[in-house]
Amino acid sequence: MLRELYLGVNDFQGGIPPELGNLSRLEILDIRGASLTGNIPSSIFNISSLTQLALNNNSLSGPIPDNMCNNIPNIQTLDLISNQLEGRIPPNMWKCRHVRMLGLANNNLSGSIPRAIGNMSMLSLLQISFNQITGELPDEIGKLPKLEHLDVYNNSLHGPIPSSIFNISTMKNLYASYNEFSGTLPSDTGHSLVNLQELVLSHNRLNGPIPAFIANASKLSLLDISTNSFSGPIPYFGNLKQLQILFLSENNLSGAESPTQELGFLSSLTSCPLLNSLGISGNPINGILPTSIRNFSTSLKTIEASNSNIMGAIPPEIGNLSSLLFLGLAGNQLNGIIPPTIGNMKQLQFIYLSSNHLVGSIPNEVCKMNNLGELILVGNMLVGPIPDCLGDVKSLRNIYLDSNQLTSTIPPNLWSLTDLVILSLSSNSFNGQLSPELGKLKMLNVLDLSSNQFAGEIPSVIDGCQTLTFLNLSNNRFNGSIPQSLGNVKGLVTLDLSYNNLSGSIPKSLEHLPFLVNFNGSNNQALCGPTTFHVSPCPVNHHKSRLYTFIVPLVILSVIVVICSLMLVLITRTSKKKKEALSHDNSPLVSECRRVSYIELERGTNYFSETNLLGRGSFGSVFEATLSDGLKVAVKVFNLDLQGAIRSFDVESTILSSIRHRNLVRVIGCCCHMEFRALILTYMPNGSLDKWLHFNMYSLDLIQRLKIAIDVGAALEYLHHGLTFPVAHCDIKPSNVLLDQDMIAHLADFGISKLFYGGETVIQTQTMATVGYAAPEFGMEGKVSTNGDVYSFGILLLEMFTGKKPTDDMFGEERSLKEWVSKALEQNAAVEMVAQDLLSREDKHYSAKEKCMLSTLGLAMKCLAVSADERINMIEVVAALHMINATIVADIEWCYPRHAFPISVHNNEV
Repeated sequence: MLRELYLGVNDFQGGIPPELGNLSRLEILDIRGASLTGNIPSSIFNISSLTQLALNNNSLSGPIPDNMCNNIPNIQTLDLISNQLEGRIPPNMWKCRHVRMLGLANNNLSGSIPRAIGNMSMLSLLQISFNQITGELPDEIGKLPKLEHLDVYNNSLHGPIPSSIFNISTMKNLYASYNEFSGTLPSDTGHSLVNLQELVLSHNRLNGPIPAFIANASKLSLLDISTNSFSGPIPYFGNLKQLQILFLSENNLSGAESPTQELGFLSSLTSCPLLNSLGISGNPINGILPTSIRNFSTSLKTIEASNSNIMGAIPPEIGNLSSLLFLGLAGNQLNGIIPPTIGNMKQLQFIYLSSNHLVGSIPNEVCKMNNLGELILVGNMLVGPIPDCLGDVKSLRNIYLDSNQLTSTIPPNLWSLTDLVILSLSSNSFNGQLSPELGKLKMLNVLDLSSNQFAGEIPSVIDGCQTLTFLNLSNNRFNGSIPQSLGNVKGLVTLDLSYNNLSGSIPKSLEHLPFLVNFNGSNNQALCGPTTFHVSPCPVNHHKSRLYTFIVPLVILSVIVVICSLMLVLITRTSKKKKEALSHDNSPLVSECRRVSYIELERGTNYFSETNLLGRGSFGSVFEATLSDGLKVAVKVFNLDLQGAIRSFDVESTILSSIRHRNLVRVIGCCCHMEFRALILTYMPNGSLDKWLHFNMYSLDLIQRLKIAIDVGAALEYLHHGLTFPVAHCDIKPSNVLLDQDMIAHLADFGISKLFYGGETVIQTQTMATVGYAAPEFGMEGKVSTNGDVYSFGILLLEMFTGKKPTDDMFGEERSLKEWVSKALEQNAAVEMVAQDLLSREDKHYSAKEKCMLSTLGLAMKCLAVSADERINMIEVVAALHMINATIVADIEWCYPRHAFPISVHNNEV
């Protein structure tokens, strides 16, 4: 009689034949990995002699029969892993009393774990991971005397992990990550876990200190408790001689206890000879790297200690870690130089030191790291040139040196890195011309050289970068024309050439780039093309163009003389109608508007130095300045070479000088002569909202964002409903929201605003608003109304609370930010796509914050109705925001004062 049947690792079609149930003496049935489908026939569970049943790694579906254990009393191995089984775990599973291995992982099982499973006294291995199991982990599991391996990974289990689990002396492996377990771990279990080898509890809501029994589990090789809320000091783990992997990241653990603030727990880990991976990121460790780091085992391959408030210098002894592959120390408070001894780390493949306070130059010794693939030094204070020898590190794939103070030219041999994928050097002081050797980088995917001092022409051989998708050369001094050859870079998605000295027409070849989504050619003095690209239109007739070149400036010069003479009169004596329309108090700013000389502005801005530059806009630049009386101001200088700049100055000076509101930027004065226009504005030390939303070195929590939204809403409510004749701002976006020293928001940049007289509600315009924020009727029909501002405010709300720009690469013709959020709200999944760190299930106020978030997103959708007439107005919006704010403050019983807002500023930038 047949006793064993092995049919596994085949490509069968269809299901399990019910006739197999007729093999009454069968003991082993193994049909694993055979592409089986359909339900498990109940006849299989009538083979009373069966001891092993392996049906894992198929596509079996349907429920597990409730009576499966009634007729197979001798079953020892029951493996149903990696199928598509549904329904609950049968309550009568306990009747399989002799089962040692029960595998139900990787299915679609739901419901709770039956408590009666604690009666399966022979159970050694229980695998229920990757299902949809809910409820609590039964305390009865802790009574299984022979359990060695418990795996409930990736379910929806909640409540505390029963202390009885930690009293199972036979336990070797416990995997409970990616659930919703809460509470603390037992403080003392004696010596019960003497056999524990792997403890994985990450991504839960556990809290309290790390219990002593973990540090004394002498056979422990893997400990992962990352992404919880554990607190207190990190214990000494020197007794764990078998420890290989230690992950403690994303908790509230501290590290330094000694007066020297050295991280003693790191010293203890040097006694773990097998340690190869260490992760402590995202904890308030608050300490200094000890020199004992040199004693780490040669088996150590990974150190991830980013965003942990590690202070002091990087000790030179770090060079002793000759076997290290990954070093992550980004987002700390490290200072001093990058030690040259780093060159001794010959095996290092990834080095992340971004967002620290490192100074000095990039040491030449980095060129000795022959296996280095990724070099990330963003956001430090590094100076000097890129080492000439960096091009000798042929393994390099990604180089990020953004936001430092690096100078000189790109070394010639850097272009020999033909396998380079990302080269990002933005926001430094690099100069010189781009080498034609650039065209050799055929694997280059991202090239960001923005905000430097590069000059000369863009090399035509740039089309040699065949895989380029992102090219940003903005804010430099490039001249000449845009190369026609760019049209050959077929994968290009983003192309930013703005703020250069480019001339000529935009090449027709760019029109044929199939994936180009973002193109910016604005603020190039002599560049022409379609107005949708924010450039001047190209002249049709050369003779007329030449005539225009000589005659029009003469006419403009004459007009400017008249305009400048009348400008202050225009500001201080606006018509009675405008005054009535815009005046809001008894002391309008008109009477305070001061006249500032050009010489005073030159001196106050250090001759309009780049170091005083705060930002650039559509019609000019904004500089920080200190006036002769010591007043710190912002100076908005209009680029009169740009079409529409003079009109923008007229509009902004007229509107801002005649209205006042706590949430509108205030104009202090102006400077005007034949070839110069500038507005003097209140200085906002915390910069724009855009910076706080999208730069890693800045952050805003949920309450802060809500209060800023209220500020912006209040400004719009005043413009739309607080004046005799309303004003439409027409360009609501984060970069036009400025934050003062108390983080109070002020709406700025009224250069394209519209004033409505005598009952007007809609105005036709040819002015271009910002893509992604403009209302549909603005973009398609040129219709401007206050309802358009409501739409833009709705987009602003979505951006503030999801962290996604409307122009993000994930959005396009088929899906927009609005549609993305709308669909998430419909599917009750909105909380899954909110901005990072705004919602955490570990937060004791999670429920209140979730309600606040959903209310705010719902309000945004009311602002985004397709029909302008169906949108709510700003009075209703502001009232709703105040109600949301009052509700969350009441729910969490917490008042959030303005002065308590944490401000994270890097490199003294504001």
